[in-house]
Amino acid sequence: MKPLMDFKEKTGLYLGTEIDETWWKRCTDDGLLARGQGRYSHDQEYFYFYRVLITDPVRIPLKDVFAFRIGRWHSGRWCLGYSVLKIVWMKNGKKLSSGFLVSKNNEDVEVLISELKKKTNT
Repeated sequence: MKPLMDFKEKTGLYLGTEIDETWWKRCTDDGLLARGQGRYSHDQEYFYFYRVLITDPVRIPLKDVFAFRIGRWHSGRWCLGYSVLKIVWMKNGKKLSSGFLVSKNNEDVEVLISELKKKTNT
């Protein structure tokens, strides 16, 4: 697998956050409800998604992540067969799954997951 050039300023789509990985149970806490286009990045502590026209990013603490999954849809949204990155994490005792379309290239999604796994205990 080839590495992605740079994780900063990559564009994508935030599909929402599910509770207990159930598509009809959407999380509304702390700005997690609003879906939208934007850009993502990550550092040693967080995965960030900056939505267009929304000032506060979706911010997922990597220390709370316990799984990464790939699917074809998330929170009731289908992405034309493209791979959806699902980040499964805990917040306030709730099991959450946040979905992102980060690339139309499946290999890029795999590389991103590999990079994020290096920063988590997964």
